[in-house]
Amino acid sequence: MSHQTHRRLVIVVRADPVICGHSVEARNLAEAALQRGFDDVRIVTWPIELLEAAGLPLKPLDTISPYSPGIVVERPAPIGDYKIVDGRYTSGVVGRLVELFTDGVPTVCMSLYLSPHTLCVAEAMRIAQSTGLPVRVTTIAEAVGSDVTNVVRAAVADDRFGAAAQVLASYLSQDVPVAVSEYTRDVIVEEASAVDARHGTDFAEQCRRRVSISYPAIDTTSWLALDPAETDRVLARHGLTAGGYVLSLSRLMPAKGIDDLVAGFSTSEAAAGLQLAIVGRGPSEADLRAVAAASPAASRFHFLTDVSDAEKPHIMAASAAYVLATKPTEQFVETFGITLVESMLAGGGPVITTDCGGTLEAVGDTAIIVEAGSSAAIATALDDALAMTPAERAAHAVRARAYAMRFDRLAVFDHLFERVLQPA
Repeated sequence: MSHQTHRRLVIVVRADPVICGHSVEARNLAEAALQRGFDDVRIVTWPIELLEAAGLPLKPLDTISPYSPGIVVERPAPIGDYKIVDGRYTSGVVGRLVELFTDGVPTVCMSLYLSPHTLCVAEAMRIAQSTGLPVRVTTIAEAVGSDVTNVVRAAVADDRFGAAAQVLASYLSQDVPVAVSEYTRDVIVEEASAVDARHGTDFAEQCRRRVSISYPAIDTTSWLALDPAETDRVLARHGLTAGGYVLSLSRLMPAKGIDDLVAGFSTSEAAAGLQLAIVGRGPSEADLRAVAAASPAASRFHFLTDVSDAEKPHIMAASAAYVLATKPTEQFVETFGITLVESMLAGGGPVITTDCGGTLEAVGDTAIIVEAGSSAAIATALDDALAMTPAERAAHAVRARAYAMRFDRLAVFDHLFERVLQPA
């Protein structure tokens, strides 16, 4: 059978139900690929039981929107038994990728997160090419900040050259290495320079020369022209009223600055009659609930852990303001801030965020910027945002939405795949 008319896209990622911007991006790239003529689109990810055991923040399974027909999600089973202490699941992923890479179908394989996904792709390519079978594969590796802070930087700090080299060499072995923001690219080069200075390698120069930017792909259409009746139903289901709440929607973890938001919201005079809706799941949930319960504004905090993908745009659109008070931590720095763009698209209240990591690339000059870690600055920003007149809010929303449209998934997909056709 001839494969000449087929085009396949394989995306290797921590996909749904993981609460993560890259699971959203993978979905959007997959959907864009269908619209651009790929007839075989696959997301290769991890079994549900492994995600649960890892302790990752997960959406309730019944809240996940289905993929379009033509997108197949594969969760390869582990290989081997208990005697294999680690690597059983990566063996499953690598093995499945080898099968996809050697069947003769022209394939683009994109990995989101270098460790472990690009490592799996690099190993699968090495094996596939050793088989003597036809391999018609172009690879893309997309790096995020935590690839560096969580792996490379830690390896440099512990003087573990091999671990740092494994990630950087695998990244650079891909045909098209990209980063999710200019900030992320700068961090990669900085940490590669630290490896080079200690060991005499040249990773940083290769990264400067080859790594380009590919911003996260967002489905802009799902955030526009929302049905008001459906918005009313969604708000009623979650005990919210339009314009009656400030919104935080993110993974519940220290780097998101939700503790600062709780403190700032509690002292904002303009927010005195509003709720704070905290939407998401994550490792800090219990701690944040305790902080909120101890606040003088405790009765106005509203934790929501069961918001579905389809409900998110409605909750964002009806907010009085959206706050992502992200701040740098040792484990995580915001490399872009997808939820900022989503709120801007939805047309809710003004966006308030910090100048941290890549957030300014997400919002441009359309957000209210506060000092990271400052609850007082958040309170002042809320007072300013909530004092806007309806006309000022409408003009602000129009400008924010216009900026956010540059991250439309088809535009991002087309820009990225121009580089796939002509790798750097």
